Amino acid sequence: MNATREKHLTMLGCAGFIGSHILRRILAATSYTIDGVDLERTRIADIDNSDRFTFHRVDVADSKAIEPLLEKSSVVISLAALCNPYLYTNSPVAVIESNFTKMYPVIEACSRYQCHLIHFSTSEIYGKTVYSQIACNKQIACNKPETTAEWELHEDTSALLLGPVQAQRWCYAAAKQLLERTIVAYGFERNLAYTIIRPFNFIGPGMDYIPGIDGDGVPRVFACFMGALMNSGTLALVDGGYNRRCFTDIDDAVDAIMMILENLSGSRGQIFNVGNPENELSIRELAAIMIRLYGDLKPESRNTEFPVKEVTGREFYGEGYEDSDRRIPSIEKIIRIIGWKPQSGIETTLKKAIEGFLKQYRFLQ
Repeated sequence: MNATREKHLTMLGCAGFIGSHILRRILAATSYTIDGVDLERTRIADIDNSDRFTFHRVDVADSKAIEPLLEKSSVVISLAALCNPYLYTNSPVAVIESNFTKMYPVIEACSRYQCHLIHFSTSEIYGKTVYSQIACNKQIACNKPETTAEWELHEDTSALLLGPVQAQRWCYAAAKQLLERTIVAYGFERNLAYTIIRPFNFIGPGMDYIPGIDGDGVPRVFACFMGALMNSGTLALVDGGYNRRCFTDIDDAVDAIMMILENLSGSRGQIFNVGNPENELSIRELAAIMIRLYGDLKPESRNTEFPVKEVTGREFYGEGYEDSDRRIPSIEKIIRIIGWKPQSGIETTLKKAIEGFLKQYRFLQ
C-alpha cells in the first residue's frame, strides 16, 4: 500500500449525528485525508472542502461514484443508515434497503480494494432479552436475572433474539444483523479486514431533529423529550417508559473510534460494544432527569409544568412496534483489546446534550 493511500480515509454518512463528531475529531487529531459521503451536509456546513477533506453529495448505492473513493482509501468508516424507530414501522422497505441492500456492494468493494472497514452496526441486533422472550412466549419457567452482570450482552456469545416477522419494528435489527454476517463471511472467505461497532444509545449535541422545524416524523427519545421541553409540551412515555437503556456520551464514543483507528491491527476481525453500562436509566427516569436539568439550565422554566403521558407503542410509532426491555453492554472486550473505557456520567452527558440543543434551537426560545 502506497503512503498516500495509507493515510486516505472514506467516511460514508459523514454528516450524520455520529459521523459529524467523528469527522471533526479525525480532521483535528490525525493527518488523514478524507472523502466524506452523505446526502446533505447541514451538520458540517462549516467544514469547507480543502486539501484534507472533500464532500461528495451522493447516495452510497451509486457505485460509480463510491468505488473510486474506496479504491484510493486504506480505511472506510461506514455510518450510512436509516436508524429511527418511526421509520421501522412506517417505511420498512426503505430501512432494509438502506441498512442491507445498498451496503452489500460496499462490503464487496472494500474486500476487493483491501480497505479496512469500520462498520457501525447497532445494539438493536441483540433484540429482546432471553428473559423477556421466554416470558412473552410463556413456554417455560424462567427466573429473572438478579444482577446487572447477568443482563450483560456479549459480542461473541449472546444470542440475538428478534421478534416475529409481522412486527415491522425488527426490520432494522434484522437488516443490520444480516449485514454483520455478510461482513464476517467476507472476512472469513475473502480476507476482508473489518471492525464492527455496536453503539449503545449515543447522545450529544446535534442529535436528530425537532419535528416541524428541521425534520418530519418522530425522532429518537432524547430529541422527542427536548422538543417537548422547548415547546412546553407533553413528554410521551411509550408503554409506560419502563424499558431501560444505557446512554453513551458522543465524545466517549468518538474516543473509542479514535483508539480503534490507532490500533487497526489489534481490532481487525473484532466486534465491539461501545456503550456505558454505568449510565443505565429507564425512559421514565430519563424524562425526570431531563426535566430537572432543563430547569437548571433555563431557570425561567422552573415553574412550568411539563406533563408526562403514557402512550402505547402502537399509538406513538404505528402498527408493528415492539421493544426490547433492557440492553446492558459488556465492555470487557474493548477494554481488554483497545483500552477504551467511557468517562462521562449520565448527568454530565445529558447536561451537555441539552446545552447543545438549546444552543442549536435558540431561535425557538
